[in-house]
Amino acid sequence: MLIAVESKGKRAGFIAMQAVDSVFHEAVNDFVARHLNAQQEVHTDGLAALNIIDNTQQHEARVTPSELVDEWLPWVHIAIGNLKAFLLGTFHGVSGKYLHEYLSEFCYRFNRKKWKKKSLIGG
Repeated sequence: MLIAVESKGKRAGFIAMQAVDSVFHEAVNDFVARHLNAQQEVHTDGLAALNIIDNTQQHEARVTPSELVDEWLPWVHIAIGNLKAFLLGTFHGVSGKYLHEYLSEFCYRFNRKKWKKKSLIGG
């Protein structure tokens, strides 16, 4: 699974998730092209398949010890925890066959909070 969470200081911004069979250059490149702005600052762990992000982003990768991961990727692990709670609290069973749909629904619900509110009257 590939996950991107926008950092807004003490808050998470928008989130994107994508189910992949394995993390390899083509999958990462597709995810980045669809979800990130060009030359955006991106922090990742030290997984070699993520090095392709260097081509289009301001990418910094670090192999991070588990005790410092919340410092380096603060919102990613919170998002994963929230996803797990959402799946366990909403569905009776989760199938890998429909994982993309579950992730899309989670991201939609999470990101919807960030959209500007429109007036119901005349909006």
